[in-house]
Amino acid sequence: MSKEVIFDIETIGDIKDLSTMKITVVSIYDYETNAYYSFDEHELHGLWPYMEKAERIIGYNSEHFDLPILNRYYAGDLTKFPHLDLLVVIKEMAGKRYKLDDIAKATLQISKSADGLQAMKWYEEGRIDEIKKYCEQDVKVTKEVYEFGLKNKMLYYPTLTGDLMPIAVNFDMPVQPVGVSGGEVGNDGKSFNLTLPF
Repeated sequence: MSKEVIFDIETIGDIKDLSTMKITVVSIYDYETNAYYSFDEHELHGLWPYMEKAERIIGYNSEHFDLPILNRYYAGDLTKFPHLDLLVVIKEMAGKRYKLDDIAKATLQISKSADGLQAMKWYEEGRIDEIKKYCEQDVKVTKEVYEFGLKNKMLYYPTLTGDLMPIAVNFDMPVQPVGVSGGEVGNDGKSFNLTLPF
């Protein structure tokens, strides 16, 4: 059974200056429990155990956006965790960045339910539950794109003329040399990510 975790964040702040960005909600899909979970900024202590036990954390545009912002809330270093950014793989193969919504529509005929600006408005209105629902939907879309790409080694993007063009992708877990682990091994023999200073 996979122990990967797919995640997405919602934020408020100036998108041009990541240092001003503040977490409003983080949503995840945990393969081990086959469930979605959402945490607002005051509930993040509940998120860390999922991240720490993950074999790999997976996001979309997460390397340059989600992880650096989320890392400011964590006592260790999330950037040291095994991580797959779907957009990084897509850009390497296609030579261009594509929105998650465009890839999802072209590949799976599904789309996101709203956008980040709407989520910011909900935050100002105190509608955190709406943000959680939206963020979970983003995670679901990311999960569907990831699973399609993992199985088929292919995703699609739309051209200006409406044609669908394939992108070859490889989302496989990197093979580690025998005896090398991505994290510490606990008493139960299970590995976990550990970057906290002790």
